Amino acid sequence: MTRAHRSGHRARWAAAAAVTALGAGTLRARRRLAALPVLDLAGPPGPAPSQDPAGSPPLGWQLITAPGVVADEATLRAAVAHATRAGLQVVDLIPAHLDAESVLGLLRLLDPAAHRADRCAPGHGAGHALLVTDEIHRRAGLDTGAPPQSVAGLIRLVRTLKEYAPDATGWAVAPGLRAPHPDPARRAEELRTRGLPPALMSAAQLAGLALLAKCALSAPRWGMTAAALYWLQPAAVLSPARGLRPAGLARATAARPLRSATTALRTLATPSAEPPRPAGTAARYAAYTAELAAGTDRFFEPRRADCPWCAAPDPVVRVRMPDLLQAKPGRFTLEECRHCGHVFQNPRLTPEGLDFYYRDFYEGFGGEGASLVLGRMTATYRDRAELLRPFTTPRAWLDVGTAAGHFCNAARGVWPDTRFDGLDMGEGVHEAARRGWITTAYQGQFPELADRLAGRYDTVSMHHYLEHTRDPRAELDAAVKVLAPGGHLLIELPDPEARIARLLGPHWLPWFQPQHQHLMPAGNLKQDLEARGFTVLAEQHGPAHQSNDFLGAVALTANRLAPDPFAPWATIPATRTRRAARSAVQAMAVPCYAAALGLDHLRTAVARATDGGNAYRLLARKELG
Repeated sequence: MTRAHRSGHRARWAAAAAVTALGAGTLRARRRLAALPVLDLAGPPGPAPSQDPAGSPPLGWQLITAPGVVADEATLRAAVAHATRAGLQVVDLIPAHLDAESVLGLLRLLDPAAHRADRCAPGHGAGHALLVTDEIHRRAGLDTGAPPQSVAGLIRLVRTLKEYAPDATGWAVAPGLRAPHPDPARRAEELRTRGLPPALMSAAQLAGLALLAKCALSAPRWGMTAAALYWLQPAAVLSPARGLRPAGLARATAARPLRSATTALRTLATPSAEPPRPAGTAARYAAYTAELAAGTDRFFEPRRADCPWCAAPDPVVRVRMPDLLQAKPGRFTLEECRHCGHVFQNPRLTPEGLDFYYRDFYEGFGGEGASLVLGRMTATYRDRAELLRPFTTPRAWLDVGTAAGHFCNAARGVWPDTRFDGLDMGEGVHEAARRGWITTAYQGQFPELADRLAGRYDTVSMHHYLEHTRDPRAELDAAVKVLAPGGHLLIELPDPEARIARLLGPHWLPWFQPQHQHLMPAGNLKQDLEARGFTVLAEQHGPAHQSNDFLGAVALTANRLAPDPFAPWATIPATRTRRAARSAVQAMAVPCYAAALGLDHLRTAVARATDGGNAYRLLARKELG
C-alpha cells in the first residue's frame, strides 16, 4: 500500500468516526432538549404575585439574575407554579432566545432528566436566572453575600445550589425571559467556571475543524458528510424546537465553521488571567513561602527497617516519585514487604508533614477540583450502598473519612430511611451537614472519637480511607467499638496487587503520594478483621474497579511536565512563559486523554469480567459474642 493510499485510508476512518460522533451528539442533544420543560406563560387563572419595582417573585422565593436579564410577571408566576408542581427548590431558567452555540454547549453538559435524579451530579445552568426557595437561599448563605455580577457568577452559583437541593434542582425554558446578547470577551471566564480549560477547549475546537477539513479533501464521501453534519448541527438540534427559539439560528448555522474558528482564536488570544482563588490566597502564599524556606526533610520520620504489618525485615522499594498530585516539593518512597506484600510509605510523613501535603487538596485552593471529581462517582457510591442489601437494612450509618459527604448524599437515594452521619479531619464535614447530606458531623481522628460513639451505629463504612491513616489497625479497633453487635463494616481500598500498578509505575493514580500511607493486600485485611471478631460476608474486586488508570496516568504526567503556575507553593513565578507552557502541555494531552478514555473503558470491561481491578471491597459483620 502506497503512502497516499495509507493516508486516504486513515482519513476515511477518521471521517467515519467523526460522522458517528457528530450523529450521536446530535441525537443526544435533541433527546436532552426534549426533556427540558417549557414554562406555560398562560397558565391557569389566578392572582398575580405581588412584585416590587425590581420584579421580585412571590413570598417564599428569590429570583437571582445576571446583569441585564429581566423576568416579567408572567414568567415569575409560571416559574413558581412549575417549581411547585415538580417539587423543585431551585430552577435554572433558560431564555428561549439564547444563542444556538450557548444552547448546544449547555446540552453537552446537562442531561435534565438524569441530573434531576442524580444527587451528586454537578449543577450546570445557562447562567441567566435562578429561582430559589427562601430556605435554600438562606442555607446556602446567600442572604449575607452580594449577588453574582456576571453570567459566570450564575453558572458557579447553580453548582452550589444543586449541592443544597441535590434532588430538587430543575431546569426550564422561559419564553418571557429577556437576556442580553452573549459577550465573546467573557467566553474564557465562562468556560473556566464550567471546569473547562479555555485554552485546551479552544485548541481542541481548532484541531477538530482542521480534521474535518482534511477529511473532506482526502476522503470526500465520508469527509463531506462529517463536515455537513457539523455545519448543520445547530439547525438539526434546534429547529424546530419546542419552546426554544434561538436568536439568529439560520445565520448561526450558515456561518458556524467560520464563527467557531474565530471564537476559538479569540479565546486563545485572551490573556490567561489568574483563576479565582479562595479567600486568604495572599496569606497562603506567605505561609507556604515561610514553610518551604526550612525545607521538606523535617516532614519525614526516620526510615524503618521492617514491615509495619508483620514485622518482617528488609522490605524492598516498590516505587519512588515526587508529588504528582499537587507538585509540592518532596520525594516519596513506597516499599513492599517480602513476606506479606504490605506496601507502605517509608520513610513515613510526620503529622506535620501530612498537614502540609493535605493542605489545599480537598479544601481551599484545590477544593473545587476535588469536589468535581468526587461528584462524578455516583454509580460507584450506589454500588457500595447496594452491597449491604442482601445482608441487612441499615438504620444508623457512620461514614468515616467522608470528606464532603458525597457518598452519604448518593447513598440516601438507596437507603432513604437511614440516618447518615460523617466523620473526617477536614472542615468539609461541616459543609456536608449544612447541605443536608449528613445528619451529624464529627471532625477529628476516628480512634480518638470511638469511645464517645461506642455502640451507636449498625453500619460503618471506610471508603478509600484506611490507606490514608498512620495506623490502620487502630482504625479497625475503633470500628469494633463504634459498631453494635451484629453491625456491618464496609471497606474499600486500592489493591496493591493489581498488575496495572507495575505497568504504570509512579503514574498509577492509586499510589496517590504522598497521602497514601499503607496499601494492604485483601488477604492481610481479612485476617485482621477475623482476628477482631468479624465474619467477612462479601469480597469484590472487579465491581470495585475505578476507571481511572490511564486517564490518571495522563493527568499525572501532564501535571508533572507543567505544574499549575498559580499554586501558592510554586517556587517559580507564574510568568507568561510558564502559563503558556502549561496551556501547551494540556492541549497536547487532549489526544492522549481520548486514547486513555478508550483504554480505561476496555480495562474496566476486563476487570468486571475477570473480577480483577485496581481496588477491592470487603463487607464484614461484627459477631454477637
